[in-house]
Amino acid sequence: MKDYKLDTLCVQAGYSPKTGEARIPPISQSTTYFYGDTRAMADCFDLKSAGYFYSRLSNPTVAAFEGKVAALEGGVAAIGCASGMSATTLSVFTVAGAGDNILSSSEVYGGTYNLFGTTLPKLGIECRFFDPDASAEEIEKLIDGKTKMVFVETVANPAISVVDFDKIAAVCQKHGVLLAVDNTLATPVLCRPKEFGANVIIHSSSKYLDGHAAALGGVIVDLGNFDFKGNPRYASFNEPDESYHGLVYSDLPAAVFATKCRAQMIRDIGAIMSPQNGFLSYIGSDTLALRMERHSSNAAKVALYLSGHPKIEWVRHPSLPDNKYHALAMKYMPDGQGGMLSFGIKGDSALCARFMESLKLITQETHVADVRSCVLHPASTTHRQLSKEDLEKAGVPENLIRLSVGIENADDIIADIKQALDNV
Repeated sequence: MKDYKLDTLCVQAGYSPKTGEARIPPISQSTTYFYGDTRAMADCFDLKSAGYFYSRLSNPTVAAFEGKVAALEGGVAAIGCASGMSATTLSVFTVAGAGDNILSSSEVYGGTYNLFGTTLPKLGIECRFFDPDASAEEIEKLIDGKTKMVFVETVANPAISVVDFDKIAAVCQKHGVLLAVDNTLATPVLCRPKEFGANVIIHSSSKYLDGHAAALGGVIVDLGNFDFKGNPRYASFNEPDESYHGLVYSDLPAAVFATKCRAQMIRDIGAIMSPQNGFLSYIGSDTLALRMERHSSNAAKVALYLSGHPKIEWVRHPSLPDNKYHALAMKYMPDGQGGMLSFGIKGDSALCARFMESLKLITQETHVADVRSCVLHPASTTHRQLSKEDLEKAGVPENLIRLSVGIENADDIIADIKQALDNV
């Protein structure tokens, strides 16, 4: 699709109906599809032609949403998944198996940390965590011949650190390793990691992409800029896949990663996005550009207010000039630094609970990044399985409160925070 401005793409990309059809993709609430031509159906199974034959692999409604997200990120293909976690898992499985390893920033979402640190090792895949502020040389020492992926978050949840793309991408390019980026909190409106060396993008579409918290989902975007051909790290891309009559994925003209992910991982694991959720996410994403502008401006105002409050020990939001990641944010996210921030109340977890229970407008919930403001205490919820040592590595101290700033009036949000802090 033509490289339109992102606010236009949010509204127009994805679904290309024929003349006279609905302007919003219909919900194809069907598991299967009719074919009168036996050869045509067989070609779909052999990946010789595009089409739909079973919704465990692909669905027209989900495909419309996939097309929109791929266009927003500048990718060649996308895969709608059942959740953000399934998108991350399937991305790893596409390149790694028993005996392999991946690298990940230690400052990632708690569920991702558990997946990488606990579940993947049970399947023989090792994860080597690194401090995102470590030097390129320190990170390189973790890479060996079995390293298949480096994983980072554009903006870490809930540490609110900003990745140094130039450093990480240079390491990956030097060693011929795939760079996967979770762009959930930044979204393509604020940052397009493809422009900074990323190869695969992952989203929890349940967050900013759909905006309304009504549809669980995830998306994998193949940016089409990684050369698997002849790369010794990726033998499975260069050897015949006997389940597809000897197909060699690296010989494909485009969407090599996405094709292998769908043909093998989605086929065998089946963690595909539902048609209903694909529809809801599609129409929700129409307003993404407008919402991200409001989320970012509101969060900047709230962060500034909290930074001057006597009961607040520290505030993390890249918009603040004294923030550790302010320079990186200005470099990679100059048009807005997102709606997520974290802060520490002077005190322990009991005071954090008292503050959150005193809020009236802002809700306490296990979610972030929709139109409504909400808070969470990660150390006792999303990250409670982590040891004290791992919490420190993940940048999650006991007094950290995660605040997802919504699109309500900023003065109302600040007033609610003020009255709650008065009760602490």
